[in-house]
Amino acid sequence: MVVSVGGIDVELAQTPDGRRLVVRRAVDAPVEAVWDVLTDTERWPEWGPSISAVDCDTRYVEAGTTGRVRTVGGLWVRFRVTTCVNHRWTWSVAGVPATGHFVEAHPAGAVVGFEIPVLATGYAPVCARACGRIAAIATADAREEE
Repeated sequence: MVVSVGGIDVELAQTPDGRRLVVRRAVDAPVEAVWDVLTDTERWPEWGPSISAVDCDTRYVEAGTTGRVRTVGGLWVRFRVTTCVNHRWTWSVAGVPATGHFVEAHPAGAVVGFEIPVLATGYAPVCARACGRIAAIATADAREEE
């Protein structure tokens, strides 16, 4: 069952990493524009409500990318991108498997989403806010490119 609130869809679904709470939003921008925002480590603090800074040698993530993020509380936490293929990437944070991130084609342009481990469903509002921010950034970027 999908629950929709303010343009955000939330459902419990089967993902490549098992059953996860999936939070997604349609974006009026091309898939590649959304993917660019989602994978650009320099832009994570712009859209990630729980991230205030990123320390990473690689600007765009790929499988094996490592670095650290500073949380809004000031704590630096190490991360490792575990998979990155077909407009989907996953990571572990502090050695713990964390959210999956994805972009899919949609009639309006794209859909951006997060796959949240069931034990971390309290993180859904943060991911919903991130979806909105990514949508705004990618849409503005796409309009600038026109």
